Amino acid sequence: KNPADARAFFTAWKVAAEGQISTDADIFFFPTALSLEATSQSLQGSAFKFGSQNCFFETEGAYTGEISASHVQSVGATAVLIGHSERRALFNENDQMISKKIQLVQKQGLIPFLCIGETLPQREAGQTLKVLSEQLKQDLEYADTAKKVVVAYEPVWAIGTGKVAEPAQIAEAHLFIKQQLKDLGFENVAVPYGGSVKPEKASELIQIPNVDGFLVGGASLEVPSFLKICQA
Repeated sequence: KNPADARAFFTAWKVAAEGQISTDADIFFFPTALSLEATSQSLQGSAFKFGSQNCFFETEGAYTGEISASHVQSVGATAVLIGHSERRALFNENDQMISKKIQLVQKQGLIPFLCIGETLPQREAGQTLKVLSEQLKQDLEYADTAKKVVVAYEPVWAIGTGKVAEPAQIAEAHLFIKQQLKDLGFENVAVPYGGSVKPEKASELIQIPNVDGFLVGGASLEVPSFLKICQA
């Protein structure tokens, strides 16, 4: 959504969501970089939070076109999405870069939302847990265990494909991630699920043990569908 789209969305969202969502729910929006300021202005005075879809791993310098974490913070954002599967696949982000981003984002006082997950060939080769373990260890290498971090499990083969992982697959992955996080010294980490989350599936998926919420893609672009997911 461009800035005008974002403003229109949030105008409709605030009207639709009023009194319809539990105050226990933390709801973050991750707009495009150009729409961060429009989002900030639109959500001022509300309980909703927002963050950037990406940032660079250096505080400042000659990095034309990159997004600074301090700039993200300056508009009131409180989080940054890091290591999304599209960033890894399309922009060649590796675990070393991701670990630097997490370190910088935490130092900046922002919450990193780390995305991890396996591809279809990795799933079919029985490597899912190995991939998740390696991603967690490498991506959180420089992370501060005393500061907040969110880890989203997004099986790459289920993103934007309409395929949703089976409940047993999701339960296994989430339990494993939580155990790994404890072994790495992280306590009370929220682990949302992301992968073709739709309103009609949300109530069922949120019942799966260790699923703490959702990282929503396409279904978050329309107010009615995203509201149903938040209510679930």
